Amino acid sequence: MHALDQDDDLADFEPREITIDDVTRRVRVAGQGPGVIVMTEMPGISPEVARFARWVRDAGFTVWMPSLFGRDGAVPEADEGAAIFRRTCIAATFRAVATGGPGAVTAWLRGLARIAHQACGGPGVGAIGMCFTGNYALSMMLEPAVLAPVLCQPSLPLDAPAAIESPPEELAAVRARLDRENLTVLAYRFAGDAVCRAERFAAYERALGNRFQPRTLPDTAARREGLSPFFARHVPTPHSVVTAHLIDEAGQPTLAARDEILAFFADRLA
Repeated sequence: MHALDQDDDLADFEPREITIDDVTRRVRVAGQGPGVIVMTEMPGISPEVARFARWVRDAGFTVWMPSLFGRDGAVPEADEGAAIFRRTCIAATFRAVATGGPGAVTAWLRGLARIAHQACGGPGVGAIGMCFTGNYALSMMLEPAVLAPVLCQPSLPLDAPAAIESPPEELAAVRARLDRENLTVLAYRFAGDAVCRAERFAAYERALGNRFQPRTLPDTAARREGLSPFFARHVPTPHSVVTAHLIDEAGQPTLAARDEILAFFADRLA
């Protein structure tokens, strides 16, 4: 058991430098079985994110956890986390202006999904995004290898709570694939989340119909004590369903959400 209030050295993950489209990122890999891409929330691969990745690994999957921002394994400190958030948001804004959306990152992640599928075999791979990366799991559905997408508190765009961080043509292509292959998208949020609000889930439902399967947890299900400095100062409402705000106790709704996600991966990928 790794302490959540101390930096995690991630020693049980193999670090790999993977280059796709001339962009190299470190990806931490662990486990055996079908591949699952675990994308970190802001401000980086915290001990809570690593704990979730280990749960996926221990459920019989090979975890591929790319380093997208922040210091891998670090406890999210308040000032450092805020600085990472600002830098990443500015970079994302410039990319969006230049490309019409977060295409560069999601194209890289789709390439990672192909690599994971080739390495791990099976019918395909799963993908889970959280917060800043939440919608990335949906964009990755343009890659045929991705069969099990999970969106945890998808938070972009920050300035438009009823919008989705996907262009209309991408949403249409994803919806067509979901219908054609009888696939579904799981999504989670807390009822009182000020960042991922009910309006966003309503927009997903309009775009994807009954292929979008939302889960809204009560605020009383969120962990409130022992949060990292970043979450304690900068995240005033329940937000991170399977990481920072998860209560690791039997009978808790957040633990049931984790188990549902693991069962979803098993159903689609086994």
